Amino acid sequence: MDTRDLLTYAYSQVGETLHAAVEGLTPDQLAERVGPDANPIGWLAWHLVRVQDDHLAEVAGTEQVWTAQGFAGRFALPVDDAAIGYGMSSEEVASVRVPSAELLLEYADAVAARSAEYLGGLSDDDLDRVVDERWDPPVTLGVRLVSVLSDDLQHVGQAAYVRGLLGT
Repeated sequence: MDTRDLLTYAYSQVGETLHAAVEGLTPDQLAERVGPDANPIGWLAWHLVRVQDDHLAEVAGTEQVWTAQGFAGRFALPVDDAAIGYGMSSEEVASVRVPSAELLLEYADAVAARSAEYLGGLSDDDLDRVVDERWDPPVTLGVRLVSVLSDDLQHVGQAAYVRGLLGT
């Protein structure tokens, strides 16, 4: 297995787990909080897909699926189209009410397809390319891809856990 196959497989695991965590939930279930400031399933799923979309579009030099395929308008959230969830207050998290599990998973699947396309074109040498010089040491593409994957897997696990707590 080469690097691109490994990364493509690893990213595909996010989508499979996300479907299991989200499918069949109502908008109210997606928005339910297990504690006053706990992140609901809908926000966790939206956030992890937004991060993947934002970060992979940046390194690929493409427009995000969120705007390119009209998902920002279809979700009609009361947040800026550039928002990905970082630094949101509890009130802002509560305002991210996902219209439906189906729309959320459609967006997730579109981002997964774009990600797989990008990852499938990588070579091992590409992973050493510096993509962010704001850090010391500068962040390479390989580090960025693993960072996004780690964030996604953590949040999809949280969403699955919350679904279990809700008994749905």
